Amino acid sequence: MNSVENYAIRYLEPKDVKDLDQYNALLRYTFQVTEDELTATGWKDEEIKQSKFPVLERADVLGCFDGDTLISQFAVYPLKMNIYGEVFPVGFVTSVCTYPEYTGQGIMKKLMYQSLEHMKQQGRPFALLYPYSIPLYHHLGWEIISNKISFNIKDRQIPTKVKAPGYVRRVDWDNTDFHELHSHFASITHGCLFRNALAWEEYWRWDEDDTNVAVYYNTKDKPCGFMVYLIKNDIMHIKEMIYLNREAKKGLWEYIHAHDSMIDAVHGYTYFSEPIAFEMDDGDIKETIRPYAMGRIIDIESFLQDYPCDPDGGTLYIELEIEDHLLLWNNRSFRLCFSDGTCMLTDEPAEYKLKMEIGTLTTLLLGYKTAERLYALERIEGKQEAVDRLDDVLFHKIPYISDYI
Repeated sequence: MNSVENYAIRYLEPKDVKDLDQYNALLRYTFQVTEDELTATGWKDEEIKQSKFPVLERADVLGCFDGDTLISQFAVYPLKMNIYGEVFPVGFVTSVCTYPEYTGQGIMKKLMYQSLEHMKQQGRPFALLYPYSIPLYHHLGWEIISNKISFNIKDRQIPTKVKAPGYVRRVDWDNTDFHELHSHFASITHGCLFRNALAWEEYWRWDEDDTNVAVYYNTKDKPCGFMVYLIKNDIMHIKEMIYLNREAKKGLWEYIHAHDSMIDAVHGYTYFSEPIAFEMDDGDIKETIRPYAMGRIIDIESFLQDYPCDPDGGTLYIELEIEDHLLLWNNRSFRLCFSDGTCMLTDEPAEYKLKMEIGTLTTLLLGYKTAERLYALERIEGKQEAVDRLDDVLFHKIPYISDYI
């Protein structure tokens, strides 16, 4: 069996036709996108190549080659993310795939390491991805940071009493109000990614032409919420619904109810990590909560420089001993001072000490789990008082992450 040392590793060139062809071929084979599936969604093979060119052009795609043949790849697309009100440069990992005959040789681990090291050099201290194997990424220091909730509602269960003073209008996919509303939502929502042009392209990539966008406007004609949906086979499929306030939420549900004569059910997704059944008049609906995105702190020291914390939590001097067996620059102890809503590295003696793995630190600082919960799960080692004090200085809110690049 060969090992990764026998292969060449380099970044793919977006202007190299052979690189683009091999990039698409590897994606198609690994994810088994067939000609029939492409035809069903209106795509032709050449259009797939053209559509993926911007990803290859704007992302850092690291490839492993056996001779001239691309056998594995790992792409990182640069984005910006709201983390408790601070905008962080991050990397969205995508197009991770290897031909089956080359698995088990440590290739993906090597590509991941080099890609994350490159992100560190670029000043991107955090990465996220949609995992194809949670155990694999767990092993490499990644952890779950968000949820995706799917729901099925029968037509008779659609809320009937909701009323809002504003109005709803259907708009085009490229409507300015729609795009600016998402940008505003991202600026005030923890975990949300800011969508640039390519992120919007990826958002729509596999949607059918009949997919609609409905925007809720208040009485002052200000857009305050939107929903993206498709009606097919008497079912309304909601891809995403966001709102800036409760009025907009009511207005969108009122709009959904206006379709009750056209549909038998509503199937949808929400990323707020809050089940919707409690708010329904008839809460006997089907909801499924599943992990969605995984994240990883790449550079703890850089990440903490801009990390916001709770100004009401008092001052805390604490030492965190972190285990990171992939990125060894994180595999050490950090003395931290939390004070007045900021976090700083310090040489001052620590009052408390806790020990945890990098994945645990990631899900803690992103707000998916509290220190108390992680301690109960034996993911944090130390004294109870230290855990309580750490929770005091941290914010606790599960990230809203709905994008998939």
